[in-house]
Amino acid sequence: MKHLVEVERGREGTDGAPSVGPTYRSAFAKDGFPPPIPGLDSCWDIFRLAVEKYPNSQMLGHREIVDGKAGEYIWQTYKDVYDIVIKLGTSMRSLGIEKESRCGIYGANCPEWIMSMEACNAHGIYCVPLYDTLGAGAIEFILCHAEVEIAFAEEKKIGELLKTLPAATEFLKTIVSFGKVKPEEREEVEKHGLAIYEWSDFLLLGGDKQYDLPVKEKDDICTIMYTSGTTGDPKGVLISNRSIMSVISGVTRLLSSVNEAVTAGDVYMSYLPLAHIFDRVVEEVFIYHGASIGFWCGDVKGLVEDLGVLKPTIFCAVPRVLDRIYSGLQAKISAGGFLKKTFFGIGYNYKKGNIFNGVKQENAGFVFDKFVFSQVKQGLGGRVRVIISGAAPLAKHVEEFMRVVTCAHVLQGYGLTETCAATMVSLPNEIAMLGTVGPPVPNIDVRLESVPEMGYDACGAIPRGEVCIRGESLFSGYYKRDDLTQEVLIDGWFHTGDIGEWQPDGAMKIIDRKKNIFKLSQGEYVAVENLENIYGNLPEIDSIWVYGNSFESFLVAVINPNMQAIENWAQSNGITGDFKALCENPKVKEYILGQIKSFAKEKKLKGFEVIKAIHLDPVPFDLERDLLTPTYKKKRPQLLKYYQDIINGLYQSNK
Repeated sequence: MKHLVEVERGREGTDGAPSVGPTYRSAFAKDGFPPPIPGLDSCWDIFRLAVEKYPNSQMLGHREIVDGKAGEYIWQTYKDVYDIVIKLGTSMRSLGIEKESRCGIYGANCPEWIMSMEACNAHGIYCVPLYDTLGAGAIEFILCHAEVEIAFAEEKKIGELLKTLPAATEFLKTIVSFGKVKPEEREEVEKHGLAIYEWSDFLLLGGDKQYDLPVKEKDDICTIMYTSGTTGDPKGVLISNRSIMSVISGVTRLLSSVNEAVTAGDVYMSYLPLAHIFDRVVEEVFIYHGASIGFWCGDVKGLVEDLGVLKPTIFCAVPRVLDRIYSGLQAKISAGGFLKKTFFGIGYNYKKGNIFNGVKQENAGFVFDKFVFSQVKQGLGGRVRVIISGAAPLAKHVEEFMRVVTCAHVLQGYGLTETCAATMVSLPNEIAMLGTVGPPVPNIDVRLESVPEMGYDACGAIPRGEVCIRGESLFSGYYKRDDLTQEVLIDGWFHTGDIGEWQPDGAMKIIDRKKNIFKLSQGEYVAVENLENIYGNLPEIDSIWVYGNSFESFLVAVINPNMQAIENWAQSNGITGDFKALCENPKVKEYILGQIKSFAKEKKLKGFEVIKAIHLDPVPFDLERDLLTPTYKKKRPQLLKYYQDIINGLYQSNK
């Protein structure tokens, strides 16, 4: 496996413990992990050193709203931001907020979010992000569970915070708005004995007072990041300074090893939630290198316009965003007329052929990059050289398409909050890694552990098993839940719950989820996530939830069909109606079931793995109906509750 080095041999299972495969690390760490960076002991040092090195470089930018329209980006330098952060910290300390106190931050990404976070870093205060996509129930739980004393919030989120009163007042004493405060909000807050400040007033609260910054150790906790579990209450993941610094070292080594090093000239679009570890770590990397971070306006429909104005060089995305870009481009191609469509097809096949034959991305397109794909590149601002997808699996056909048309390296990454995000990532110009999450980042060790009950053998000819991670980037435990910590953190190895398969080149492919397994009535076990990944490759399917239980002998599914694929098929088969009507049309269902059966045969699936009945929902699974977590993972219990009547109907009508 050319991209890996083996550091420990595998071993057979003993005393009921499963066998484990060899321990591997990145070939970029064959002589050891990156050494500690001198002077870097905490997340505060990341920012402090950047201010010293790049005081006049643009750090944080936002678009100024003039007459209701967003204009150009207005920038604050590293020194500008530092001065505000010092004032924020002074004001917090003047209220008695000390090292290891908890500070909540609630709202969409904006400069004030980062400034509040850095003020926490300066004074060793635990930063507790509050999910912008979660309702008051979870917000209240986190405020109380983390014992949050002060909360910063986006102006329009103050109302959501107020819903947590009086329960949250046991610990919460102060609310700070990123903007203004309405008189009725102030009245409500003060009624509960709390103080509330507008941003500009809070900056003045500390006056001329001066506070020494406390000493911060590498193993000090810097943030408690709550994960949006698919079941039960959110878990507070304790992340230390050491974890984040380890990731920065690993990512820096990786990017420089593939000639894509981040520099002070790079620009990043901040739109993925800072409340998630993925974006938090990426922004820490950019700050460490003195690069620029521009914030979106907060509207998905305006994201492309924001990109056009900001012109970022590195673009991070979740599959949902790349799916939207893919669908939008497909629609444009279809509407472009015969000549344009033909020319695009020739260019696409030419470049794809070159890429699959090992030609580097920058040389594969010939004139087609300039005359065909440059429009796609301009749609992302014109300067994007690397696109990183994370948080959920990216469909293979979407990844392939984006690799060809964006004129950028499209890399798929893998990580969890507990591993501080960056764990594995595919490499530029390695087309064999398509559909994988690549080899490990060069700051961790990875091994597979066999899962006999699912038939996965880490020592087999094709090594498959639960992905286990070891390294300094691991979390310090779940806050107030030692029981849960001990379940997943065993002898220094974090058990992810994901089933992986090593590829011949050393890339990892995530193929299943350990807990997403159930038994059908005939006693056959079904690894449902693996099936969803397989069926999800059908062009007719945007998203699929497969269901079965031990009382039934066959599988059923709820599918979000691909609108364009369905409309095109309907048109060529003389079937009329809007998308909703097509989803209800028996002929359309019959067609998709036929595609599923053919595909299952092609993929050599077993008879019980073939879906026998389907429901087509034109409305994608979403957060609003509580069907997905904020990182777009399926909430299976909630999906069952929502579609229970439909599932019952599918079983009854197919017996």
